[in-house]
Amino acid sequence: MKHKFQPLRCAVLVLSDKGSKGLREDLSGPALVDFLGQSGHQDILLDLLPDDQDLITRHLIKWCDDDGFDLILTCGGTGVSPRDVTPEATTPVLHRLLPGFGERMRACSMEKSPHAIVSRALAGTRGGTLIINLPGSPRAALENLEAVWPAVGHLVAKLQGDQTDCGSD
Repeated sequence: MKHKFQPLRCAVLVLSDKGSKGLREDLSGPALVDFLGQSGHQDILLDLLPDDQDLITRHLIKWCDDDGFDLILTCGGTGVSPRDVTPEATTPVLHRLLPGFGERMRACSMEKSPHAIVSRALAGTRGGTLIINLPGSPRAALENLEAVWPAVGHLVAKLQGDQTDCGSD
């Protein structure tokens, strides 16, 4: 029996020094918001910050603990450039790491680009919130999200107390 999961409260955090200064138009955030909307999730917040580790960490904690989002997607800052600090900013926020998400995203991306091996994207949970780091390009962000999307509704339901046996859904 398939369970119908409720719409999620979602937030998308774009991380870009140039975008936060108005030097580059962000296309990834709106693409992710559109994907979430088409997936039936309407309560979606979009924000943009510079690549500042402490600022990102504080923002994620607030969104989890104070605002109670079910799903937070970050986009950008998952590479190896000196200002790519999203995984370092996300890790101290998390209570539990979900290594399968990063593994799945990289495996799917490797089918399209050998550069995907450089991605340091990760995912994990804090309380009842799932946080997923995605790459900064719109195409890669959507491809990575699509790779793990089938698990998202189930995972959030379990985080929030769903007692249904996993094998029955």
